[in-house]
Amino acid sequence: MTEPGFVPLQGYGAPTDEESAARARACYERLRTRRTVRMFSERPIAPGVLESCLRAAGTAPSGANLQPWRFVVVRRPETKRRIREAAKAEEREFYGRRAPPEWLAVLAPLGTDAHKPFLETAPALVAIFGVRWGEDEAGERKKHYYVDVSVGIATGMLLAALHEAGLATLTHTPSPMRFLSEILGRPANERPFLLLVVGYPAQDAVVPDIARKSLDEIATFLD
Repeated sequence: MTEPGFVPLQGYGAPTDEESAARARACYERLRTRRTVRMFSERPIAPGVLESCLRAAGTAPSGANLQPWRFVVVRRPETKRRIREAAKAEEREFYGRRAPPEWLAVLAPLGTDAHKPFLETAPALVAIFGVRWGEDEAGERKKHYYVDVSVGIATGMLLAALHEAGLATLTHTPSPMRFLSEILGRPANERPFLLLVVGYPAQDAVVPDIARKSLDEIATFLD
């Protein structure tokens, strides 16, 4: 077994308590404005923006540092059209037959249905896949561990990076999502995790009037 190598930790510095508090407040104030958007502009995303955001996502921690994620950026109109048609078929089945009444009741205040025009209107879709296994130097299958957890963390970091860049997003999870693998020609070791719609909000965009839980409702401090 190869002995691990180590390098000095960099990038943290030694902020004062006041600096740490200010950074934390600034991060919260920025992220609290993030909303899921369903009304997108056709405005294109400037070159390099998505690339930088994906690099940020790629810094996420992962099980055994295997980095089991794959991001497929779709900007080609014909491919977006195919994805929309396939997703709409699955969503019609979901809303019409598969979803239990209690699930539909929870969704009702959000105004969602099987129609997904944003899948074509938005300038980019990011299909996120979890890589279930890789291959070692001998070509033998190498299992990846904690794939869903790792990909979930990377997706969260991607959402934050895109918001910081001024982009709007929508997390779309049609079930099942096998059509993504087929349309995008992904290998058997990759499983669809989430479809992320990315772009700028339309000028007349509106969002549901909802509230987020308070700190007391989401956190417990055992001091």
